[in-house]
Amino acid sequence: MKTRTDLIRHLDDLGIRTETVEHPPLHSVEESRALRGTIPGGHTKNLFLKDKKGRIFLVVAEETRAVDLKGLHKRIGASGRLSFASGDQMRALLGVEPGSVTAFGVINDTERQVRVVLDEQLLVHDMVNCHPMTNAATTTIATSALMAFFQSTGHEPLIIGLEAPAGDDDGQTA
Repeated sequence: MKTRTDLIRHLDDLGIRTETVEHPPLHSVEESRALRGTIPGGHTKNLFLKDKKGRIFLVVAEETRAVDLKGLHKRIGASGRLSFASGDQMRALLGVEPGSVTAFGVINDTERQVRVVLDEQLLVHDMVNCHPMTNAATTTIATSALMAFFQSTGHEPLIIGLEAPAGDDDGQTA
């Protein structure tokens, strides 16, 4: 499994500049807002999900986005409702611990078992912030460079709006 050091080396090899800020481990969006300081750019929250057939999805959302989990499966081509994948699957496919899910984790998905679903709201930001394989730091990367990173790993993200359609107020959200 590739580590934070391997990730930064990979980004450097691609000519991608990043800036990383160290902080105490963060386990939620609320903790992140309180402890990260004023790091510019869009901030992500990540959901590691599976469908009824066991297919895995990594949803990378803008941190303020209310993700419509109830109807998301219809919009991303999943078979049936989505549920959270296990910590063991997370470790095996992304090489990260629960609480450290990150868009960068797909560097470890060499067999391309994980489908990346990217929130279109992140694309309005010039810079995006993700954990660099650990929740004890935040790495800022240009949004276009994040897309280049996905391409370098063979993960072409599905870019969609993640909020529930208007009038659908009974959906489960995360």
